[in-house]
Amino acid sequence: MATKKTTKKAPAKKVTKTTRAAKPDGKLSQLDAAVKVLGESGTPMTTKAMIEAMATKGYWTSPGGATPAQTLYSAILRELQKKGADARFTKVDRGQFTLKQ
Repeated sequence: MATKKTTKKAPAKKVTKTTRAAKPDGKLSQLDAAVKVLGESGTPMTTKAMIEAMATKGYWTSPGGATPAQTLYSAILRELQKKGADARFTKVDRGQFTLKQ
């Protein structure tokens, strides 16, 4: 009768979240570019208007995504939910955001 050899698996490595370092190429992330655009405008904007302003000013361009405005909208909502009072954005109206004062 054959005996079954058991081996213990090493415990899984714990993944911890760290703050993102600046990109080595100096480009802004989509959210950082949105903060910059909102700061310069001083008025509430839709994500579509933010994407257009980012592209015009050269802060950020879509890497070929079909719906960058919806991606930005979702990312802003995630930040609002995750960071709460520490979020950089405030939703002022349906589909419009501004920087937190």
